[in-house]
Amino acid sequence: MDGLLIDSEDQYTEVTNTILRENGRPDLPWSIKAQLQGRPGPSAGKIFRAWAQLPLTEEQFMARQKELQAEAFKKCKPLPGVKNLLARLDGAHTRVPSFGRSPAGGGKKVRLALATSSHGRNYDIKTQYMSKMFGVFPERQRVVGDDPRIPRGRGKPLPDIYLLALQCINDGIDSEGNGERHVQPEECLVFEDSVPGVEAGRRAGMRTIWCPHKGLLEVYKDRVEQVLAGNTGEHKEEDLDHTAGEPLKGSPGHVGEIGDGWAEMLATLEDFDYMKYGISFADIRYVSESGQPASAGTTDKELEEMTAMADGKTHAPEEGTPVTSPVGTPVPGLKESKV
Repeated sequence: MDGLLIDSEDQYTEVTNTILRENGRPDLPWSIKAQLQGRPGPSAGKIFRAWAQLPLTEEQFMARQKELQAEAFKKCKPLPGVKNLLARLDGAHTRVPSFGRSPAGGGKKVRLALATSSHGRNYDIKTQYMSKMFGVFPERQRVVGDDPRIPRGRGKPLPDIYLLALQCINDGIDSEGNGERHVQPEECLVFEDSVPGVEAGRRAGMRTIWCPHKGLLEVYKDRVEQVLAGNTGEHKEEDLDHTAGEPLKGSPGHVGEIGDGWAEMLATLEDFDYMKYGISFADIRYVSESGQPASAGTTDKELEEMTAMADGKTHAPEEGTPVTSPVGTPVPGLKESKV
C-alpha cells in the first residue's frame, strides 16, 4: 500500500524529517529509508535508531511520531494509475490464451488481497478518504502489519504476510462453495514498491512487479536485477524473533535467480501490461484518470499518445507492426489494430 497505491511514503519522510530537524539532525537519506521501507515497525525502528542517534527515548520518539502522523496521513492521495488498475482488476478474469503460454490459468476470476506492513490504526487514517478505492479488497482479504496471524518477527522481507494473504483468498474461495480449486503461489502476482517487499514476494514463490519511488531507484540503480531476484541480502537472521510462533507454511522460502523472468520493474502502474499476465476485462469500459473515455486495456499513457497523434505530434505505428503474445513473443500474421 504505502508508496505503491498511495503517496504515504512521502508523508512518512516529512514526519521523520520534522523530528530529525527538531533535534538538530540531518534529513533522512534514501540510503537509510530504503532499508526501512516495507519492514514491520520494530525492525524498521531498530535500523532507524542506530542511524539517527536521537537524544530521545524510544517512547518519546514514538509519541511525537504518532502526533505528527495523525495529521500527515490525512493528506494521502492515490498514486498515478492506481484507481484504474484496481477498478480493472476488480472486474477481471484470467484469459484462456488462444496462442502462446500465459503465466495465468484461464477463465478464473482475479482475486485481490492487500498485504501491508502498516498497522490497522494507520491503515484506517491513511485510507479514510479513499474507502471506495480500497473497497475492491474484501475485508477478510486485507492483511495489516499487526495482524495476530503473522508471527512476531516474520514481517517482510520474509514471505509470511503474502502467504497469509493467499490463504485468505483461498478461504474466500472455499466459502463460496462452488468447487473452485485453490490459487497456487506461482499463479499470484505481487505488486511492491519496497526492496524487502520484493524479496518477500519472491520468497513466497510469486511473480513480482517492482514499482519504486524515484529516490529508491537512485539508490538501487546499479542493482536492479538483484532487487528483482530478491537476493540483495535484506534477510538477516539476527533481525528475526522466533519466540512468538511458528512461521507460516512455505516461509522463509527461496529468493529468485538473476534474470529468471519472474519479476519486472515498472516506472508507474500506468504501464502495467494486462495481456502479459493473462488478464482480461474485455467486457468493461473505463475512462482515464483525466476523464477521457477509453476501451478496456487502454492505459493513461496510451491515451496521451492517442491525443498526440490526433494533434499531429506523432505517427501511428506502421502497418504490420507485430502484436506480442502474453509472454512477449511476436505472433506471426497478426497486426496491431489502429485506434
